[in-house]
Amino acid sequence: MQLVTAIIQPDKLEDVREALVAAGISRITTSRVTGHGQHQDQQHASERLYRGQKVIPNLIPKVRMDIACNNEFVDVAIEAILKSAKHDGGRIGDGKIFVTELKRCIRIRTEESGNQAI
Repeated sequence: MQLVTAIIQPDKLEDVREALVAAGISRITTSRVTGHGQHQDQQHASERLYRGQKVIPNLIPKVRMDIACNNEFVDVAIEAILKSAKHDGGRIGDGKIFVTELKRCIRIRTEESGNQAI
């Protein structure tokens, strides 16, 4: 089992979700997160008003997607994310994909574990 984690632009969430569902992957978890990558100076955060002062925060809104996969679906998930998360031509800040080994997965309701719990 593997855990595929993707950090993507918020405006690409629906495109990525649709691509994953079309690829047969429907069990995902999403979270709103903030952060910045290597080129934070080239990613533009929106100007905000804080206590009457205009500030530009150095953390940029993103979406984190976590997908627990059987090994045979890892490449399928990665391909779906790559095709749907990239803006036309690709741009700095489109995101990252991380794949980590998932040692255990346990469904709380039934206490099933392993692939059956995913």
